Amino acid sequence: MYEPIRTKSVHTPADHADDFPHRSREEELDIQLAGHLAALLAVTDELGLGEAGDRIAEQVARLRGAPPARHAGRTEAPAPALHRRAHALAGRALVVAASRADTAAAILAAERMDAHAAATAAPAATTRLVGAH
Repeated sequence: MYEPIRTKSVHTPADHADDFPHRSREEELDIQLAGHLAALLAVTDELGLGEAGDRIAEQVARLRGAPPARHAGRTEAPAPALHRRAHALAGRALVVAASRADTAAAILAAERMDAHAAATAAPAATTRLVGAH
C-alpha cells in the first residue's frame, strides 16, 4: 500500500558527524558572555568611563585569553541613549554569567546595570517642569 522511503531521513545522523569540532555548552556560554561584555566595553569606552572599562576588559581578556580591542573614537550619540544601551548589554551579560555560574562577571554586570540605571534616572530627576515651583 505504501512505498518504502528510499532516501535518508534528515533526522538520521550523518556518517561522519565527528569530522567537525563540537563546542561544549560551557565554551558556547564563554563565547556569548565575552561577546556581550565586549559590546558593553565599547559603549563604556564611548561614555569615557575608563575605570569601569578596564574592569570589563579584564573579564573579556579572561574569557577570550587575549586582551580586547578598545573603542578609540566617540560618536555623536547622546549620553542617555548610550547609558540605556549599556544597561541592556549589562543585563544580557548578567543572564549569561548567571547561567554559567561566573560570579565575577555576574557581579561586574550587576554593578554596571546599577550604574547605568542611575545615570539614566539622574537627568530625569533634575529636570524641572515648566511652571513648577
